[in-house]
Amino acid sequence: MPWAISVAVLSFAVAVSASFFSRHDSLTVVNNTSDSSPSMFLPLFFNNHDHLLRHKEDIFARRRLLNRSTPDARMPLYDDLLINGYYSTRLWIGTPPQRFTLIVDTGSTVTYVPCSTCELCGKHQDPRFQPELSSTYRPVKCNIDCICDNDSKQCIYERQYAEMSSSSGVLGKDTLSFGNQSDLKPQQAIFGCENRETGNLYSQHADGIMGLGRGDLSIVDQLVKKNAISDSFSLCYGGMDLGGGAMVLGGISPHADMVFTRSDPVRSPYYNIELSEIRVAGKKLPVNPRVFDGKHGTVLDSGTTYAYLPEAAFVAFKEAIFKEVPSLNRIQGPDPNYDDICFSDARSDAAHLSKVFPAVEMVFSGGQKLLLSPENFLFRHGKVRGAYCLGIFQNGMDPTTLLGAIIVRNTLVTYDREHEKIGFWKTNCSELWERLHLSPITHEVNPTTNMSPMLAPTESLLAKAPVGAGPAVSPSLSTGVAIRPETPLIWILLAVSVALLADIKKLIQCV
Repeated sequence: MPWAISVAVLSFAVAVSASFFSRHDSLTVVNNTSDSSPSMFLPLFFNNHDHLLRHKEDIFARRRLLNRSTPDARMPLYDDLLINGYYSTRLWIGTPPQRFTLIVDTGSTVTYVPCSTCELCGKHQDPRFQPELSSTYRPVKCNIDCICDNDSKQCIYERQYAEMSSSSGVLGKDTLSFGNQSDLKPQQAIFGCENRETGNLYSQHADGIMGLGRGDLSIVDQLVKKNAISDSFSLCYGGMDLGGGAMVLGGISPHADMVFTRSDPVRSPYYNIELSEIRVAGKKLPVNPRVFDGKHGTVLDSGTTYAYLPEAAFVAFKEAIFKEVPSLNRIQGPDPNYDDICFSDARSDAAHLSKVFPAVEMVFSGGQKLLLSPENFLFRHGKVRGAYCLGIFQNGMDPTTLLGAIIVRNTLVTYDREHEKIGFWKTNCSELWERLHLSPITHEVNPTTNMSPMLAPTESLLAKAPVGAGPAVSPSLSTGVAIRPETPLIWILLAVSVALLADIKKLIQCV
């Protein structure tokens, strides 16, 4: 009987692995649904403060977009999209507070940091969390609503990702603080205290994950249930040259030019949108609109770096781009392990890319359009000056359309969960505070620039999978990150099989 279960589960894993290579896990935002619910503005880290020079003449011409009676929390901004493959923010846990740098991830539903008791954790930006030093920390005791440890004393969590990284540990409850510029008081919340991490989670610079997805353990869900914020949050990612950005937990008034599309929580557990077509240079891609509605539909995932289209849409998009830039030379990508589509002689100044590459539009089911500039579908070639590569790839054999952070650079994205819609507003995210008529804040240099990446332990099977320099992706909840099409299927099956066999062992023990 156990073998029958093993075969059945493994067969399911093969099917899932073969079909799902994607991750699960200007101001435009929504009206605050409760005047008493504060909003929090949290920074996304920015690496080069020399790029923060502003066009002063434009700053004070911005429309006042935020009701200043709305409380906010502001923190220094950093942008690691092309350096580390993710955006991150700061969160403080415990009493007294212990600081952590966390990847902002709409595809994850658990917030976790390395624990002082971790047996297999990499070296990250900040020290590990020490529960014994926090007077407000309490373990989450074993109950019928959670998975328990072997002693049936404390709740645990486990996360396996498609890019072969994993995280596991215990659940604890402590005070979360959002920075000294926050008008939202510190809140008690449940989070994961890691005892083991592998793959990208082990080697990344950031300490852990800030889960913003839909789920009881999501930090957004927990704050909403406590009536600490309204059921909305927003992300604003900086551009190719300027960087910067902000995260807003809670609702703010939407800009008149914000474009909304429905996000159906029943259709998918992820933040999906109703994409009906893509246009290149004003011309619609010759594909059936239903191509964007396969499997999980079109999903927004802030923890994924780039964008991944179903095969038919990707081929059509690629050919449309080729047609519009016949004068550019095709060159090899920065990593020979990947067949990146790159172009030389496009000039090194990103501001002039719109004169070389065509405009791209995403059209939603209601007919509203979101204009994508070249920085939303291109990334710099790391070895050839003035060369750029497509940041949109084929999503293996998976029919899901996965839109990562590159698609929404310099775009304020509002996740209005209460009204089941997502809004987009093109803006300069590195000027967000000025556009909100808030005083400037001090920018600090991101400490990740002085760190060397760690290698995951070779003893872990999950860490032995071949990885390339790009495009980088960071882990997201449950199904993990979108994997490059070139990643051998055998490694994915191996990772899934290892995780499943461990679960089967536990199941047999219970029987």
